[in-house]
Amino acid sequence: MITSGEGKYKVWLTETTVGEDRVYHLGGGERSHIGGIVICEPGKNAQVIRLEHHYDDIILQPLAEAACKKYKTTVVAVGGVHIDNASKEEINQIIQNCKELTTCI
Repeated sequence: MITSGEGKYKVWLTETTVGEDRVYHLGGGERSHIGGIVICEPGKNAQVIRLEHHYDDIILQPLAEAACKKYKTTVVAVGGVHIDNASKEEINQIIQNCKELTTCI
């Protein structure tokens, strides 16, 4: 597990391999949840599932695309980060922390 940020801005990422493929689970904030799923296959556009009223695919897609490109294999990224009544600044902090996780994959 890798993490980025502190307190309610802390996000985490786990990785599991399935054969040569990879599954990433992202969570953090005040409450982790499943808000989206992104599937990337080499040479294809990402398949994105956004659950109603969630925007977690915005942080899952870059992560899945980066891992797919790096490892040249199918990647699934799933999860979500939640902070109650998050301000724009808080959302930006979470996004920045997720970008830091992406650089660690």
